[in-house]
Amino acid sequence: MAFELPDLPYAHDALAPKGMSRETLEFHHDIHHKAYVDNGNKAIAGTEWEGKPAEEIIKGTYDPNAVAQSGIFNNASQYWNHNQFWEMMTPDNVGMPGELESALTESFGSVDKFKEEFSAAGAGQFGSGWAWLVKDTDGGLKVTKTENGVNPLCFNQTTLLGVDVWEHSYYIDFRNKRPAYLQNFLDNLVNWENVAERLSKA
Repeated sequence: MAFELPDLPYAHDALAPKGMSRETLEFHHDIHHKAYVDNGNKAIAGTEWEGKPAEEIIKGTYDPNAVAQSGIFNNASQYWNHNQFWEMMTPDNVGMPGELESALTESFGSVDKFKEEFSAAGAGQFGSGWAWLVKDTDGGLKVTKTENGVNPLCFNQTTLLGVDVWEHSYYIDFRNKRPAYLQNFLDNLVNWENVAERLSKA
């Protein structure tokens, strides 16, 4: 199956009142995400990975010992990462479901402590990358950060929430203020029902 650019689950300007502008989504989704789709399809053409699901390609091409990952991995992982990212945000005012609040409190001490740890991971990721809330292989919830396109699939973890800390995700709206972008993401943009649904299936 070829990679295909998904439609956003909301209008390009739907997140603007919550701090993510139409311009950001036009650049981020329509240009950057599309580039991962197009370059990924070119990279896998004629290889053993052509026609394979993105998840299989990511797990099969990740090299934990490499200084830089392959073009196939980078484009497949960033294609998958962004597919998740759009679904993890919403223009609606969505409260945190009780089961998710309980799970976060049990794992981190409180929801606020989880947010502090998640924000610190995103702010502390040197250069481009992602911060994640995952269900780890031992069943516990953890906050992690990864460089470039590396994601929880590489470590057999279940992705519950992720935030893109590449500059193209926030520079138009927040310039170099990555911590402010992360705070706004957690306070205004996260679709907590989506996170809770992922946890219930994990």
